[in-house]
Amino acid sequence: MTVQEIMTSLESFGNDNIKKILLKHGVKEPLFGVKVEHLKVIQKKIKKDYQLSKDLYATKNADAMYLAGLIADDEKMTKEDLSAWVNMAVSNNISEYTVPWVAAGGRYGFELAMEWIDSKEEHIAAAGWATLSGWIAVKPDNELNIPVLKGLLARIEKKIHPAKNRERHTMNGFIIAAGIYVKELTKEALATAAKTGTVTVDMNGTACKVPDAVEYIKKAMDKEQHGKKKKTLKC
Repeated sequence: MTVQEIMTSLESFGNDNIKKILLKHGVKEPLFGVKVEHLKVIQKKIKKDYQLSKDLYATKNADAMYLAGLIADDEKMTKEDLSAWVNMAVSNNISEYTVPWVAAGGRYGFELAMEWIDSKEEHIAAAGWATLSGWIAVKPDNELNIPVLKGLLARIEKKIHPAKNRERHTMNGFIIAAGIYVKELTKEALATAAKTGTVTVDMNGTACKVPDAVEYIKKAMDKEQHGKKKKTLKC
């Protein structure tokens, strides 16, 4: 499929009600309002395509950008590719899902995420923390730098409340990921969650709530999902 064929297909799947919901949740224009289930119909036809994913992302259409992440060949993504993607990721679903999924699935996720969390741009910093969460969710523990990750938990304890809105959300997500996916970090993650207490994030009037980190980690432990890694982040 060509970019034009895909864009025509996306437009045909567009739904005004879905578009309104997505806009409310921080997705930016332009977009058609396509359900993920319809994006996956196209994904199944394409599977993986490195160049096509980059071309779709370059349209700056939020639906096309999300699809780009689904069909991206993560291992082929360069640092330059990912840097360009994160800078363009102004929609919450792209900065906190698409880019982190692709970055964490490739070779440079950890390295770039450590750079991104220092950014003054809210969406880039948020993408950094989300990428770190994804990284520890899919990588074997022996590939993780545990001392650095412990240091990040200590950093969050000090900086989460003064941080920008979406940074707070993804920092909280990192605490949860650390506690669930890395047994060696569970004690520190629970302690960090207890010390930070309630994390407040402006959800723009939606029904979305900030997850309680302690509750989420303990629930995973109760369900014996503690320490189990994900095969993929993309959904």
